[in-house]
Amino acid sequence: MIFPDIELIDLKEETHSLTSLIQKNKLNLILFYNTNCLGCTGRAIPLAYKLHQQHSFLALTVIHSNFRKTSFSGGEVLSVFTDQESPIPIYRESNHELYDFFQCEGTPHWVLMNDKQEVLYSFFGSQDGAQMKLQYAIEEFANEFS
Repeated sequence: MIFPDIELIDLKEETHSLTSLIQKNKLNLILFYNTNCLGCTGRAIPLAYKLHQQHSFLALTVIHSNFRKTSFSGGEVLSVFTDQESPIPIYRESNHELYDFFQCEGTPHWVLMNDKQEVLYSFFGSQDGAQMKLQYAIEEFANEFS
């Protein structure tokens, strides 16, 4: 799959492309979220962090998709963390072009990919059913990447 050349900005204001963030020999998990989404900040981000800690073969990319006319600042993204720091790298897309490219259904939206940039699973949600679906999807490919 060829990704569109969309600029992703990390919290240090450095730019990246999604292609540069996909890691070889890893199962790649992309989380699309929005800071204003309570399910994202209350369930999805903690789950992403937990999964990243549990599975050394999992490469995590967290993308804040912007749906406003003005961009979110790094400070606004960090405002949901109690210590104003993120335990995981977060990238911002100024619009929602990658979100649209992956045909996300809402936030949070999970995309599980192999290291060849092929989508293995893509689904919406952060409640128990979605969390279980994500865990099963990761376990399905664990032997291939661990």
